[in-house]
Amino acid sequence: MKTKLLALLLLAGSAAFAAPHFFFGLGVGPAYGYYAAPPPPAPAYAYAPAGPVYPGYTWVGGYWYPVGARWSWHAGYWARPPYAGAAWVGPRYYGGRYFAGHWRR
Repeated sequence: MKTKLLALLLLAGSAAFAAPHFFFGLGVGPAYGYYAAPPPPAPAYAYAPAGPVYPGYTWVGGYWYPVGARWSWHAGYWARPPYAGAAWVGPRYYGGRYFAGHWRR
């Protein structure tokens, strides 16, 4: 967590020199989200490749996530839920805040 925060601060600090304005926000935990401006681009739609041979895997669709002052695309992938009955809740952008995706019951 500390490493991610330090990397975010370093990336945000370098972006301040390249851009005319600077924006930084931080939330506590995935439930609260954090500020991200501007809104992400429209999702890029792609087909889900054939699933793995092993049962129990779920397709996690691609999504945009903030990297400094820009958005980066994370392609979809097959993942095994961390516990029985888990369902993937995709990330979302609402009210100027980014809420990361997570597994839930």
